[in-house]
Amino acid sequence: MARLVIEGQHPLAGEVSVEGSKNSALPIIVAAALASIGTTILDNVPRYTDILDLCQILRELGARVEWTGETQLEIDATNLSGYHAPYELAKKLRGSTYVVGLLLARMGQADVAFPGGCQIGSRPVNFHVRGFEALGAHMWLEHGSIHGEVGSQGLQGTRIYIERASFGTTINLMIAASLAHGTTILENAAMEPETVDLANFLNAMGAVVRGAGTSLIRIEGVTTLHGTRHEIIPDRLEAGTYLLAAGVAGGSVTVTNVIPEHLRTVLLKLEQAGCHIEEDMDWIRISVEGRLRAVDIETLPYPGFPTDLHPQMVSVLSLSEGVSVVQETVFENRFGYTNDLVRLGADIKLDRETAIVRGVDQLTGAPVQAQDIRGGAALVLAGLGALGTTVVDGLEYIDRGYHALEYKLSRLGARIIREG
Repeated sequence: MARLVIEGQHPLAGEVSVEGSKNSALPIIVAAALASIGTTILDNVPRYTDILDLCQILRELGARVEWTGETQLEIDATNLSGYHAPYELAKKLRGSTYVVGLLLARMGQADVAFPGGCQIGSRPVNFHVRGFEALGAHMWLEHGSIHGEVGSQGLQGTRIYIERASFGTTINLMIAASLAHGTTILENAAMEPETVDLANFLNAMGAVVRGAGTSLIRIEGVTTLHGTRHEIIPDRLEAGTYLLAAGVAGGSVTVTNVIPEHLRTVLLKLEQAGCHIEEDMDWIRISVEGRLRAVDIETLPYPGFPTDLHPQMVSVLSLSEGVSVVQETVFENRFGYTNDLVRLGADIKLDRETAIVRGVDQLTGAPVQAQDIRGGAALVLAGLGALGTTVVDGLEYIDRGYHALEYKLSRLGARIIREG
């Protein structure tokens, strides 16, 4: 099995470019298959393993999906014909849930394996199922799969309140409602930048979506959608990871191909901790000298502090001066990675969904195991700041959300190699 070997305590310096957003690319690739006319070209698509698996699912359903450049994807779903997503592929990734919305809208029925992904807490599909039922679909769970059927009248627009401002549910209902009859209004909708990116893409295909980026989204259903061309927004979570890497290792790093406003809460916390931040339209520079200060964080839906940057932030706080309180309000099992941070010498005490992080003078290298994407990234970052050698196993998780992570970090001056 592949692993990362990291020799720590080498400050970072230089420039790193961010890939396209995984959380935008997954739903947009699925939404491209809503088009029964023409071909879609997507630019700035990252080649994460989740993306590759999703592309294969669409191929199995009858779509033509081809890479026409390093980050360019061409999708022609004119001949989409299947409604049964391959079980072994669909169960591997959380984004396969979006295929349910696609198939109900386009094919009138769906059979998709219960999704997998990182084990960081419950992300119940019942929110999605209740939304589809509100649109008129008959839904049931059986033999490890989500099944759905739509009557002869098709999906019907309605008003839906989204529990917990669920991002995945918001995305899925936007996809399905685009081809529903009448108007769908999503209340308490997720406000992440990725919802805006999807809305912009759907509108370019001929959909009528208004209000994305606010808590109230209005979708006027149309009868057909067509292919278009669209560029995926930058990955704010990858960008945040490199900024936080500098927070652990020290030095000065410029992150390019980024939208600073998407990371506003994170940048404010880094400044509070003692980092020097500069930014322009599409880049952010972080400079770190000496030891940072403890800060408290609470994860919240956008525009709050993102749960997907919480583990990496804890790596920073583990070496900061003072005591930090980290509250996780999104996923109840997000703290699984902390056992391995403690193995590296971090002082972390858990009380339900709160972590008390007492900064230590030094971390020391040790073998550790990634259990999810962001927790794995947190262990890599901790290894950058640790004395000695850290070996990170479980790269199959990290590769689901980062492309060439070790290459990009090594170009910044990190001593990190992939073995196996």
